[in-house]
Amino acid sequence: MKLTFETFELNTRHAFNIAREAGPPARRLVWVRVRDEDGVEGWGEASPQPFYGETADTVMAVMPRLARALEAAAEGDPFALERIDGVLHHALAHNGSARVAISAALHDLVGKKLGLPVWKLWGLDPVAAPSSFTIGIDSIDVMRQKVREAAAYSILKIKVGTPDDFEILTMIREEAPDKTIRVDANTGWTAKQAISAMPILADFGVEFVEQPLPAHDLAGLKLVRDNSPLPIIADESCATAEDVAKLAGVVDGVNIKLSKCGSLREAVRIAHAARAHGMSVMLGCMIESTLGIAAAVQVAPLVDYVDLDGAALLARDPFRGPGIEADGTLRFNTAPGLGVTEAGTAGNRE
Repeated sequence: MKLTFETFELNTRHAFNIAREAGPPARRLVWVRVRDEDGVEGWGEASPQPFYGETADTVMAVMPRLARALEAAAEGDPFALERIDGVLHHALAHNGSARVAISAALHDLVGKKLGLPVWKLWGLDPVAAPSSFTIGIDSIDVMRQKVREAAAYSILKIKVGTPDDFEILTMIREEAPDKTIRVDANTGWTAKQAISAMPILADFGVEFVEQPLPAHDLAGLKLVRDNSPLPIIADESCATAEDVAKLAGVVDGVNIKLSKCGSLREAVRIAHAARAHGMSVMLGCMIESTLGIAAAVQVAPLVDYVDLDGAALLARDPFRGPGIEADGTLRFNTAPGLGVTEAGTAGNRE
């Protein structure tokens, strides 16, 4: 099998800021393609995050090593997905977005060879909860405009972790009194701040709170959960299935992201591990094109909460395929594999 890769650039319609960092004006991603001996080609996308130690440059740097590992593991057989997954993880355990791009491309390739969508290969029904739409941190006026632009969505996820959180939530309820709202602090609070905020968030009708504390502070997360009227969902604290057991009794649920866990198969393992521990399951994303979101859509029927708005936040999407409609309803593919095609030139390629 031949692996090729190239970078491209994405821009969001608005600045996308979270508690721990301001969003860059442009984001560099990597488009990965795997072609087999029959000429069938599968596509995947790496959306690297500096928080997890990855950039587009690091992804490009490790791809030759992953290509060698892929060739050795596959032995010409793209259907050896479980074996390949293990070998790639052994080759590079901490390069999740790089590995998941290859994982997505392989599943896309296998689906195309069999003429079936990936979700159907797994025996799933194309039914999932509606996606939330994220309102990034900005001035109150800009955030108000974002909320108005998201009028069709029934669920909003609000980024918090600023001195203006109360004013932000007050504005949200003024603009969207009947919508479901979720809150994501992106590790931006201390345990004391989070515990103090919980009754206020409950008064605003918040459904749950995502990652209020730093990823490593499991004791703090348990303290918050024990004193919270709202469910707590771990995001940055949960990368792979191995993390789930450590979070049982600490939080109420986990957020799966492909760029964290490193493969579609690992995403499925996380979902099953969380269920085994009686935890709820959320499926999130980074800022990604439809190619990245399409891979996540394939596992969406397994989760309780969906947050796959990464491509909906873009100024221009270089791909077409499964994703979310303007009201948050998930759009599954009937085309084989991931069901993704180009929408013209894929960004500014290098």
